[in-house]
Amino acid sequence: MFADRAKIMIRSGKGGDGHCSFRRELYVPNGGPDGGDGGRGGDLIFEVDKGLNTLVDYRHKRKYAASDGEEGGKRRCHGKDGSDLVLRVPEGTVIKEAKTGKVIADMSGDNQRQIVLKGGKGGLGNQHFATSTMQVPKYAQPGQPAMELEVTLELKVIADVGLIGFPNVGKSTLLSRVTNADPKIANYHFTTLNPNLGVVDLEGAKGFVMADIPGLIEGASEGVGLGHEFLRHIERTKMMIHVVDAAGSEGRDPVEDIYKINAELKAYNSEIAKRPQVIAANKTDLIYSQDEDPVERLKAEFEPKGIKVFSISGVSGQGINELLYYVSEQLEHLDSEPIVFEQEYFPEDELIYEDLPYTVEKEGDLYVVEGPKIEKMLGYTNLDSEKGFAFFQKFLKDTGILEELEQAGIEEGDTVKMYGLQFDYYK
Repeated sequence: MFADRAKIMIRSGKGGDGHCSFRRELYVPNGGPDGGDGGRGGDLIFEVDKGLNTLVDYRHKRKYAASDGEEGGKRRCHGKDGSDLVLRVPEGTVIKEAKTGKVIADMSGDNQRQIVLKGGKGGLGNQHFATSTMQVPKYAQPGQPAMELEVTLELKVIADVGLIGFPNVGKSTLLSRVTNADPKIANYHFTTLNPNLGVVDLEGAKGFVMADIPGLIEGASEGVGLGHEFLRHIERTKMMIHVVDAAGSEGRDPVEDIYKINAELKAYNSEIAKRPQVIAANKTDLIYSQDEDPVERLKAEFEPKGIKVFSISGVSGQGINELLYYVSEQLEHLDSEPIVFEQEYFPEDELIYEDLPYTVEKEGDLYVVEGPKIEKMLGYTNLDSEKGFAFFQKFLKDTGILEELEQAGIEEGDTVKMYGLQFDYYK
């Protein structure tokens, strides 16, 4: 079976503990502190691999963990940093938090590599805690704990156009005729057991990517049949070609088929059901003498509703060029940006900050924000990334720090300092 979904446990590395030790030196109390800092824990990273097209590698192994940072040593020796763990996935993979189903990352478009769980920061050795009044610190800071999360991986194919319809209406035949795809074709229901992608090249017009989605049946949105397993693959498509058996060779009514499939799309996701459609009335070469032309009946039913109907034959090729050029023209008027699922879940939110203190003080021209709450947040947040900085801003607002800064008299353009980080304040 095509592996387009997996559930796994992921864990970043724990930060190494700081070391507590003293050098032996005459006239220095207890030799003076010389405990080194612990190493940083490894990050858990997802990266797109263009050579992959399934998630089968994640079906057999469920737990993945970056390595921990090592403890600091004597003589101010810094512990070794933990190694990052990079998990490679096909382009189009959406990473979700398993319990809530909220999106953590969409590995598509510009997002080819993302740190999902940041490793814990290493603890400080006792060398950092010596003061004029405490010359013999017997305390070293523990490393920050690892972050652990259960996630689901879902592959949602990246295609401009999706072929939808009942099983055995000729979607795979059409795809094989107009693209470089080579799907398995036979006269059985559910011959297509995985989405097939192909590139349509058109002379004098812009090409596009087409996906053959396994056939839906009535009740698919409720989990009936195999087709429902692949409904997620039409979520990125900008337009759909609704392939229907105009000849009724399977004993079904083509008009009723279209209404039934559209009802399944609406039940699954009403936004998808609103996307542009075109009807490909297939198998017209099998239409013999009938009292009523089924293609004209389809046109009379759907073209007044703005859905264009094309008479085609996937076997003979009749009418296919007109269909493809029409689809290419329609895509020119649609949003050219790829459909990307925005991040809804930030793993850093699960860290417990509530009981940790912090202070907001003005020192000269600077507004200084410090304390364990701030230190913990900075230890897990990658501010160099756009999403990490978005979490940082959300953290400042949700914890009330921005409100306290305003109460302290901060104005636009003033500088805020948080440990080694400085930034200008703007509303």
